[in-house]
Amino acid sequence: MRKSIFFMLSILLIVSTAGISMASEPDGNDRKGKYTYKKVYKACAQRGEVNSSVPLLSPDSKTMAQWKRLFEKKDYEEFLCKQEWSQLSDEDIADIYAYLYKHAADSPTPAKCK
Repeated sequence: MRKSIFFMLSILLIVSTAGISMASEPDGNDRKGKYTYKKVYKACAQRGEVNSSVPLLSPDSKTMAQWKRLFEKKDYEEFLCKQEWSQLSDEDIADIYAYLYKHAADSPTPAKCK
């Protein structure tokens, strides 16, 4: 009896922990966000606002909390390329947010833009 109660409490703890961590992640498609993020900088470089088509900020430039704060405020000045960012749909921005958040410096899989 005691073992089954301990087992049930362990399962409940694991499920609730996984649920909390899943609930705080962004909803967008991170693979699509990576493509869109690079496409924004490619267009911006062709226009001449930035020198390189490589994004200025890599996902590992900030922690997950910092990316979350930036996208909650909807303050995209730090990214430059204001014209391109203003033309993005909410879905595109959600995808970029998912890409940057899921590959942040303190995420399980940090990434750099190459």
